[in-house]
Amino acid sequence: MLSYSFCMIAAAVALLMPCHAQNCAEAPELPSIPGISGLPGLGGLSRYFGGLFQPYRKEKLPERQWLQRQQGLSTFDDELYNVLLNLRQRLFQLEGVLVLNGKITKVGEKIFASNGKEVNFSSALESCEETGGTLATPMNEEENKAIMGIVKQYNRYAYLGIKESDTAGQFKYMNGQPLNYTNWQQYEPNGKGTEKCVEMYTDGKWKDRKCNLYRLTICEY
Repeated sequence: MLSYSFCMIAAAVALLMPCHAQNCAEAPELPSIPGISGLPGLGGLSRYFGGLFQPYRKEKLPERQWLQRQQGLSTFDDELYNVLLNLRQRLFQLEGVLVLNGKITKVGEKIFASNGKEVNFSSALESCEETGGTLATPMNEEENKAIMGIVKQYNRYAYLGIKESDTAGQFKYMNGQPLNYTNWQQYEPNGKGTEKCVEMYTDGKWKDRKCNLYRLTICEY
């Protein structure tokens, strides 16, 4: 089990990093490390990093103590602990570089990232889920501004992780829960059942749109 920040940046790296090998699917298998979900073999960067995701621990225990508790051990292997600690530190450093270069945006406990690709809604959602995330879904004004920053950077409209429910004109999150924050453009939504997806404009406003249009992919982790 790895810490929240470790998982978040690992997923963002997986989304942003292209595969330079002959074929990601042909990459060699990585050995398992007991106690960390078995760390499945590498069948592509996105699949590997997606397998690292674990629920965020709310306990504020020192990392070593927390790892020991999860293992059910009175002692923890020094070598494995040092490997994890070093890897986490490297990921924190990489996170800082990505933030400085505008590759990712952090808001609270969320990280937003884009691969710059424009695809339809289902393909965008699939690419985010493959790396352990989901489509960017603003839950408040601060998150909406963060996503808008990426939209403005690429100067492309982007799909949000919101869809119309079975009731025309009523929208919900991907988990089926009703919206607790909205930023609709004036007179929107107006598709009345014909436009089931939601896109964000460069001013941060939302509009309901058809799901087969090509829009910028922005994921959240």
